[in-house]
Amino acid sequence: MNYDYIIIGQGIAGTMLSWFLRKAGQQVLVYDDALPNSASRVAAGIINPVSGRKFETAWRYDTIFPFAENTYHEMEATLGITCFHERLIHNIWPSAQMEEAFKEAMKTSPYLLGPAFVKGANIQLNTLLPAWRKRLNVKEEHFHAAAINITATGIEYKGINAKAVIFCEGAQSPANPYWRKLKFLPNKGEALIIKAPELKTSNIIKKGNLTIVPMGEDLYWAGATFSWDYTDALPSETAKATLEASLQTIPHEIIDHIAAIRPSGPDRRPLVGMHPHQPHIGIFNGMGSKGCSLAPWAADQFVKHLLEAAPLQQEIDIKRYFNALR
Repeated sequence: MNYDYIIIGQGIAGTMLSWFLRKAGQQVLVYDDALPNSASRVAAGIINPVSGRKFETAWRYDTIFPFAENTYHEMEATLGITCFHERLIHNIWPSAQMEEAFKEAMKTSPYLLGPAFVKGANIQLNTLLPAWRKRLNVKEEHFHAAAINITATGIEYKGINAKAVIFCEGAQSPANPYWRKLKFLPNKGEALIIKAPELKTSNIIKKGNLTIVPMGEDLYWAGATFSWDYTDALPSETAKATLEASLQTIPHEIIDHIAAIRPSGPDRRPLVGMHPHQPHIGIFNGMGSKGCSLAPWAADQFVKHLLEAAPLQQEIDIKRYFNALR
């Protein structure tokens, strides 16, 4: 059986890459073992235009966000779903210094509104990913990278031939034999799904390390913790207690407790491109906390690189790590 591309993983990265490849007329096969605690399946899908304590506009946001918004609306129309929600991010200031920094940034940022609001959005990933999955040819099984056979024209895997295989594995990338020399910085995050009928807001609420995101029907995503040190990807009682303490002023019922390992690269930029020694092996990963805004634009860039030989933007091109892959 022949395909143009095999994609490994159907989180936000694999979803966007397969979307743009199929739009370009390519035959795509996706492998995804449907791990319940993958980062995209647990994330709240927040799009935040600013970063850091100085509320600086996120990297390339003026270009990336309009492209992402158009992409999500196109996918909504194609799939008959609603997943893109414009939302204000309501900051509840933990300190006077943060409030002053916000007021200063308001002077130059078009995304900040007084006295404490940011123009944001969120993507309902638990609607988008399953809807696109139904349109894909998905093999729900683990893909064994070590079983790839490199051929003169591409790769062969268990009787399936393709021009290339592209890994969108998220936090599983450090175990991949082609990419394990890269320095990944995985970390664990946990969140609660709560029912809070009295909260009644369509805004994203941000207070210190706690973020609350509406999910509809009085349900909210509340998270997330952050840990470099962890033994597994399972929900922990320690993180649950931390989140509960942050929610103590909000009447709520815990519906679910979720956890995932987040993927990220050392410079917090996507990892995009083909292996320097195996040009039929690619990677599309490391979207990080800005994944829902970054992934559509980065996927489009990668598809143009694959099909038209258009150069990748230096900031996302995997070539910046070629020395590590030698």
